Amino acid sequence: MKVIGFEEAQCKNCYKCVRSCAVKAIEVKNGQAQIIDDQCILCGRCMEVCPQNAKQFISDLDKVKYYIQHHEHIIASLAPSYLVALDHTHPGQVVAALKKLGFTQVRETSEAAAYVTEEYARLLKEGKMKNIITTCCPSANELVELHHPALAPYLAPVLSPMVAHGKMLHEELGDNMRVVFIGPCIAKKREAEIDSRTSGYVDAVIDFVELEAWLKEAGIELQQCEPERMDNRNPKVNRLYPVSGGILSAVKAVADTHEYQTIAVHGLEDCVAMLESMEKGEVEHCFVEMSACRGSCIEGPAIAHRKYSRFHKKLKLEHIVPDKSEQPKDFPEKPADYFYREFHDRSAAVLMPTEEEIREILRKIGKNTVKDELNCSACGYPSCRDKAIAVYQGKAELTMCMPYMQEQARSMAKTIMDKSPDAILAVNREMCIEEFSKAAEVCFGKNRSAVKHLPLRDVIPDDDFRAVYENHQNIYGKKVYYPQYELYFLQDIIYMEEQDSVMGLFQNITAEEIKKQQQYSMRLETVEMAQNVIDKQMMVAQQIASLLGETTAETKVSLTKLRNMILSDQEELGRK
Repeated sequence: MKVIGFEEAQCKNCYKCVRSCAVKAIEVKNGQAQIIDDQCILCGRCMEVCPQNAKQFISDLDKVKYYIQHHEHIIASLAPSYLVALDHTHPGQVVAALKKLGFTQVRETSEAAAYVTEEYARLLKEGKMKNIITTCCPSANELVELHHPALAPYLAPVLSPMVAHGKMLHEELGDNMRVVFIGPCIAKKREAEIDSRTSGYVDAVIDFVELEAWLKEAGIELQQCEPERMDNRNPKVNRLYPVSGGILSAVKAVADTHEYQTIAVHGLEDCVAMLESMEKGEVEHCFVEMSACRGSCIEGPAIAHRKYSRFHKKLKLEHIVPDKSEQPKDFPEKPADYFYREFHDRSAAVLMPTEEEIREILRKIGKNTVKDELNCSACGYPSCRDKAIAVYQGKAELTMCMPYMQEQARSMAKTIMDKSPDAILAVNREMCIEEFSKAAEVCFGKNRSAVKHLPLRDVIPDDDFRAVYENHQNIYGKKVYYPQYELYFLQDIIYMEEQDSVMGLFQNITAEEIKKQQQYSMRLETVEMAQNVIDKQMMVAQQIASLLGETTAETKVSLTKLRNMILSDQEELGRK
């Protein structure tokens, strides 16, 4: 079961999620980023930074609506950060709105936090643990178990307030109802529904962003709701859990912490730094409030309102909670092991390359020496060596190295510009030359450095280029003649939308045109010669015909005379 869904078509090779992931639990294959589930701590950063919204929280909202439609008893466990996450004028308006949606009861998760506070106080009094790390933040817990497993014994063996609350509610109200946690955290979904150690107490998890969308869909305006009371006792100081230092404030209200130093650490970078310091033995006998989100839960990934800083939210929440040093005293007691949970090493085995294997991978992306390692982090990894290790582990691709790919692209573009037999020109929107290939230099007799940034019309007419830029209608296979160069070209003029520029490709067809003209001239000469022969033959025919005409006439006269003479002689013989 996944917590974060992934839309492959939206992923655009930006690697922003890799850069933002503190534990590098994202792999890239065929240019697409994918979450490595057994390494992900569900901090939600990849969702927040993804410019294409390719990663989405897999919602339980439809499941909750199904519960309500089937008239089940639904109890809302409301995280205390609601006080600054939702746009209300009175906390009771949130209660009223949730009941309008169909929730039977609305309870603050903070009522369970009061018990968790008591458990932390007990651990401090016992003084058996070398260091104590609070376990309210599931992302911080995952960070330790998956990536710093040697420190798992320092995690306080106590349920988080959410799970403790679900357990309490089921005990109090029976199993014929559903507990829905509403808060600012996506990691709570794994804790509530996937982790076998803590699942079964909370039936669904929805976040504040989803809740706001649901209220809007239902036509419920928070600020127009008549306030209603919460269905739980006042948890007092425990409402401060979502701000940095809030857990410490609650613990100090019930326990003497002088045996341990106390510190609040929030934000993944600081959490990692603290854990690394612990691993080195630099931190001992310390009670550490740890939260993966900078600013703690009031800056969770599922809080929609970002117009206020975490400092404003912290001050606002502390103002809303007046009893900052007072623990509730009317909560019923629970058995000693009621809130107990285990933590252990859950890290995955990771293959590490040899030094030679690292060097070989680096050589493939042009990093032949240490000087070639730019460590620019464009790929998402802090150094070229880290990227090479990720490639070996199958988490990254060679093509993620931006400087290398840019060099490859420049090299390929330079090869095309230098080796292409066709003249290539590119101009910007002002019709000034940006690119001028070697073949163009030869054809037009201009040096690239001399014409770059000059108006195109200084080299050739720019009418076709302007028409293509203005109309975005490309021209293909147009034959042109530039008399100043005595050259013929077949030209393709293409608008390049991404660059907002125009490129021209000119195939020099001068030799073919000259040959065609020569062939045409030869044909004309042949036709002329044939016509001359025909004309001469006609003249001869006419002369022959004329001569034949004269001799025929003379022959006719002579033959007629001869016939007449013969006939005359025949008549005379008859008379005799």
